[in-house]
Amino acid sequence: MDEHKARLRASDLEDSGDVGVNPTRNLTMGEIIATRFNRRDLLRGSLAVAAISATVGTRALAANEQPAKKGAAASFDFKEIEAGVDQTHHVAEGYDAKVLLRWGDPLFPDTPEFDPQNQMAEKQARQFGYNTDFVGYIPIDGSSDHGLLVANHEYTNEELMFPGVGVQDAKDVAFAKMTKDLVDIEMAAHGGAVVEIRRVNGEWQVVKDSKYTRRITAETPMDITGPAAGHDRMKTTADATGRRVNGMVNNCAGGVTPWGTWLSCEENFNGYFWGALGDNHPEAKNYKRYGIGTPAYAWGKFHDRFDLAKEPNEANRFGWVVEIDPFDPTFVPKKRTALGRTKHEGAAGITNSDGRYVIYLGDDERFDYVYKFVTAGKVDKQNRAANFGLLDEGTLYVAKYNPDGKGTWLPLVHGQGPLTETNGFKSQADVLIETRRAADLLGATKMDRPEDIEANPQTNRVYVMLTNNTRRKEDQVDAANPRANNAFGHIVEMMPEGGDHASTAFTWEVLVKCGDPSVASVGATFSSETTKNGWFGMPDNCAIDNQGRLWISTDGNNAKATGRADGLWALETEGEMRGTSKHFFRVPVGAEMCGPFFTPDDETLFLAVQHPGEAEEGAPASFDNPITRWPDFKDGMPPRPSLLVVTKKGGGKIA
Repeated sequence: MDEHKARLRASDLEDSGDVGVNPTRNLTMGEIIATRFNRRDLLRGSLAVAAISATVGTRALAANEQPAKKGAAASFDFKEIEAGVDQTHHVAEGYDAKVLLRWGDPLFPDTPEFDPQNQMAEKQARQFGYNTDFVGYIPIDGSSDHGLLVANHEYTNEELMFPGVGVQDAKDVAFAKMTKDLVDIEMAAHGGAVVEIRRVNGEWQVVKDSKYTRRITAETPMDITGPAAGHDRMKTTADATGRRVNGMVNNCAGGVTPWGTWLSCEENFNGYFWGALGDNHPEAKNYKRYGIGTPAYAWGKFHDRFDLAKEPNEANRFGWVVEIDPFDPTFVPKKRTALGRTKHEGAAGITNSDGRYVIYLGDDERFDYVYKFVTAGKVDKQNRAANFGLLDEGTLYVAKYNPDGKGTWLPLVHGQGPLTETNGFKSQADVLIETRRAADLLGATKMDRPEDIEANPQTNRVYVMLTNNTRRKEDQVDAANPRANNAFGHIVEMMPEGGDHASTAFTWEVLVKCGDPSVASVGATFSSETTKNGWFGMPDNCAIDNQGRLWISTDGNNAKATGRADGLWALETEGEMRGTSKHFFRVPVGAEMCGPFFTPDDETLFLAVQHPGEAEEGAPASFDNPITRWPDFKDGMPPRPSLLVVTKKGGGKIA
């Protein structure tokens, strides 16, 4: 992002909205990794880098050529694609990647076709929304060919959506080109969608006239449940009860529960609020810790609830995990406050051996934390309805990573340790509303933008995506971990003690440090089997398929940063091939790779392409002058964020 711009760009919320507001002296992950890795670890990583550098230096590998396997067995059989950047998407040979839903596609029989020159909020509320991030598939009657697709619509790019708006420049702090009509369209394009889909003769299609189809927007009424519900800090002029709120915003990743509900996670909610509070206001420190006060949208200009001067408590009602029943279009979404208030990237869970449900949560900001939530009750496999209050009672924990490769989950429970009235926490509601400050006081480990976190049910290992931290300074690392200005991120693998996800003890290690292994100064540690196309930077979302294999999607690769577009990579986690990565899919220029999600039979992979055609440095972009018109490639049609389905030609598992 242009550092001279006076406001956050909506399209940069993952980065510029990530202002790094953790003021504590808690140890950073970099400092801990530096202590954790001894000379033997450093030597092993250096040898891997040297091996790859020697291979690349001797002769350039062909685009799809694989190095010798040395007898090791690979989990992935697909032919790797070439890394690069152009105007369209690419998938591995032998696979089809087809657009299923695009921004603006009608979801109801009475909804008109998308007309970019004649957009209206009423239309958008019944059309597929903008910038899908999380994608989930929930089978109907256990089928891998018929189910409900659930999709988050995270945020909007007004410069790409609307004719004549263009990129708001540094002087346009009042959002002069944004009208109430355009803001209302943006609000309708946020939220999420439930869409019934079916595979017929090998082709996926939307089921028309489905009783399940639903759009959720920034205006959809929702219940606030759990310990913070009804608290004075949750009350507003429009809601004197503190138990009802309109809409969800900036919903990034999420999860699907064993009882078939969709968990949708509010992330960079801070960018939606206009105005500021005085330094002496009771919420001033709270809001500063979440980076609230620099708007990325003009919503507060036209809607009082997004103006802090008029509704100072409204921001406390965002930043939560939302539970939605996709099988009931009348279901009122629930903001489950027991899971804490942060910039949630996702909420992927696993049923523990004792029947309790455990959800792993990343707070996506530099120097913030990794969390987990353990339910008090157990999953009832025989009675779906009995699970609908399960996420209102349980214990939220934050992670502390120790230099010896062990870790501890610290409970965020009112009255325990420093979480007392002396420190401003009068109740569990206060702890949850100010989850970050509570975690600060517990001494949690400051991480490098923790994003998606997934548990592998076959191995019980947990994978934490750490996208980057370019603000880490030299004095926070040493020679054993040269990752100051960590531009490319890394992945941490965690192992719960005894395979018990409810345990407060775990062990950990770095699975891979990302970036170009041929550049020694980067310090990347991919396996020497990884080709020049196989390495990646900026891990963001991930998925574990039903064969127990790890897939990584990225956010931040581009022509300048890495010379390649974002995309999807398959990463080996076991055996001699551990740390070997292969390139499966890449997005068009300016886009980010989101999803991914597999059907139960692993024959279909759902992917989301966010903000195609978004400006890259040196290449400004707008509705009127896009850098790609993907996926339609029609004059007058802007680039359209879309959801794709990937299948193997001739059928079979994605391998």
